[in-house]
Amino acid sequence: MKKYIVLTILIAVQFAKGQTTIDSVQKVWTLEACINYALENNISVKQAKLSKNITEANYLATKSLRLPNLNGNASQNFTNGNSIDPITSDFVSQQINSTSLGLNSQLTLFQGNQINNQIKQGKLLIDQYSLYEEEAKNNITLSITESYIQLLYAKENILIAENNLEVSQKEEERAKARLDAGSIAIKEYTDAQSQTATNRYLLINTKNDYALQLLSLKQQLELPPNTNFEIADTDEIILDVVPDLNEVYSEALENLPEINAGKINVSLSEKDLDIAKGGYLPTLSLTGSLGSGYTSTQDYNFTDQLDLNFNQRLGLSLNVPIFNRNKTKSEVQTAKINIDMAKLKLAQEEKDLYKKIETAWQNAITSQSEMEAADMAKNAAKESFRLAQKQYELGALSTTDLILSQNTYTNTEQNYIQTKYLSLLYNQLLQFYQGNDIKIQSNEN
Repeated sequence: MKKYIVLTILIAVQFAKGQTTIDSVQKVWTLEACINYALENNISVKQAKLSKNITEANYLATKSLRLPNLNGNASQNFTNGNSIDPITSDFVSQQINSTSLGLNSQLTLFQGNQINNQIKQGKLLIDQYSLYEEEAKNNITLSITESYIQLLYAKENILIAENNLEVSQKEEERAKARLDAGSIAIKEYTDAQSQTATNRYLLINTKNDYALQLLSLKQQLELPPNTNFEIADTDEIILDVVPDLNEVYSEALENLPEINAGKINVSLSEKDLDIAKGGYLPTLSLTGSLGSGYTSTQDYNFTDQLDLNFNQRLGLSLNVPIFNRNKTKSEVQTAKINIDMAKLKLAQEEKDLYKKIETAWQNAITSQSEMEAADMAKNAAKESFRLAQKQYELGALSTTDLILSQNTYTNTEQNYIQTKYLSLLYNQLLQFYQGNDIKIQSNEN
């Protein structure tokens, strides 16, 4: 038995060590993994879900208005004192015990359809808050996507900076050899040194930018501070054809939760009007009660009195509104105004949405054209720099001119990746507005 216990402990220890090792390994996150994690853990999404849960609880309470209420009451009283007997006019000292028991209930049969409209309104509120939850999910999805694409850009920018530093170091070595050979002036060598130092600085700065953006995304995901975190490399980016603007807009109107929530808001205001109009109509209620009691002034015992004093009551109560200081009239007028305001708010939301989509669509068109032009400029600058390097090796080009050629090539590379990732971002936005999932193919898939 002891051997079995020891063996179990050893296995558990080894398993724990294995878990620690696994947890310490850096996880590579795809965009899809980031989005899924954020949807499960983001505070705004959780708050939206809780708000929806509250509306569901309120809906159940509203449905219960159709049910009768039931109340029980019991009282026990003791009276001690003097009184005048109305027959003999004598002072009488009395001690009286009394008990009262009862049940009463009320059921609203009709209340101007207000209860039915309140229930319908409660169901609309659940639908609306479900859409608010979807809107919160969409907001965090877009935020994570934007941050992730910025990280992809920063990561590729590091590769450019590393390559530039490597090239500069080689050029500095060549310049040193030519200086030692006496074929160039010391200024050309110091220019090469300066370029190497500059590129080293730019690499450090670029890595720092990447680290800060990585930290920002990590915080957006609300990951623990000690979590190892790195994003995945992407496959070659293939951009979809930019869709028709009006098609994107029509699909967005149908799919986006904030627009549908605005439509429900109009319906809610209309239900408020129906509820307010119900105030003009009478209320009919069914009432009933059971009761009994005991008093020590009677000769019967407690049990007999409860049986003899038992009573039942059943009745109808009709309440007809005649004048309530124009309260109902004011509520009806307010409800009508709120309907108009809800419609105007919906129209404004649709207008704002079209502006967002049109901006994203125009940027998608422009960035893709810019990317094509930037790619051509990059390839031309790359060839020009290659030729400049050969000329420099032959002594037909100064160090300064070589540095200028390298910087030109670097700028075209940076312009290209900037337009590439901007095109990717706007392309994903249009996909999102069409109701499609946001997903970037990664090397980890």
